[in-house]
Amino acid sequence: MEIREGLYYTKDHEWVRVEGNRAYVGITDYAQDSLGSIVYVELPEEGKALSKDEVLGVVESVKAASDIFAPISGTVVEVNEALADNPELINESPYENYMAVLSFENKDELNELLSPAQYEELTKGE
Repeated sequence: MEIREGLYYTKDHEWVRVEGNRAYVGITDYAQDSLGSIVYVELPEEGKALSKDEVLGVVESVKAASDIFAPISGTVVEVNEALADNPELINESPYENYMAVLSFENKDELNELLSPAQYEELTKGE
């Protein structure tokens, strides 16, 4: 299982890459491995304002459907359209295939997320 440095993580197995006031959000390698073959991804609408922990989208696999939660509050400014036709891209490279990009203002919410080391500890316990 890969856990990348330079990212933030959630207890729900989302990752966040911050570039300025934009947060790229996807699911972790651990999550995609646990789900198995991903067959469908429901992406949020661009322009939608999301509060922290609100449902951002859905990932469906041959095993289960899982809600994906917004790790921080923000407005969806971009979605990864490639996932609509090729949801398996998440299985192939979960850290390159974000689901959505949020424009955010409250950097304090980032402090509530997990570091790579903290996320590694979390996954060891599961």
